[in-house]
Amino acid sequence: YHGKEVTRSKPILEGELPLDGSRFAGQLPPVVPAPTFAIRKKAVAIFTLDQYVERGIMTAPQREALIAAVRAHRNILVIGGTGSGKTTLVNAIINEMVIQDPTERVFIIEDTGEIQCAAENYVQYHTSIDVNMTALLKTTLRMRPDRILVGEVRGPEALDLLMAWNTGHEGGAATLHANNAKAGLDRLAMLISMHPDSPKPIEPLIGEAVHVVVHIARVEGSRRIQEILEVSGFANGQYITKTL
Repeated sequence: YHGKEVTRSKPILEGELPLDGSRFAGQLPPVVPAPTFAIRKKAVAIFTLDQYVERGIMTAPQREALIAAVRAHRNILVIGGTGSGKTTLVNAIINEMVIQDPTERVFIIEDTGEIQCAAENYVQYHTSIDVNMTALLKTTLRMRPDRILVGEVRGPEALDLLMAWNTGHEGGAATLHANNAKAGLDRLAMLISMHPDSPKPIEPLIGEAVHVVVHIARVEGSRRIQEILEVSGFANGQYITKTL
């Protein structure tokens, strides 16, 4: 709850419900014919990567690839459409981080609180009207983080995240809306280009800072890991990738 007033001139409201943290999005006329809202329930249970295999969401080799990526402090980008299960997968990845080293200091940055963190030593930041994600990322770097996670990358703060990952804070994770793994890298480049200090070209930074891209999607009423892509750089106009 942000204490925001909703009027005809400001007819859109987004936030989280104080009772259980569910996400709320509502609109009033004139942008809609009648008052409209949607509530997305917050994930409560934390599934393990083993459970993802048991439920047929990912294969055993894909699980091993993610476990190895977490162990090696690789930066993981989880991409997919709305409702594809990106945040729930990030919860499982965080759980694996905790299994491997419960002493690590984990920092989570979100617009609304969705991520469920199994770690004991963690700090969870939420943006506000006056404090954006870029400001919170800069604050995080002063707090001695071992891992930096962002609930959803949706703007120019993508550059700040990659700069953090690329300057001694590897082993993080973030989510991004895209339709496949390579499209996720392209969308990340587009978001970075919105930053006033974006590098030219952008792709070499992405190729260096993003190590693993996981594409999850809804398939026939269920969720499936469609692809796990290892990124090892950018050369000759294209990303150097390998399917895991």
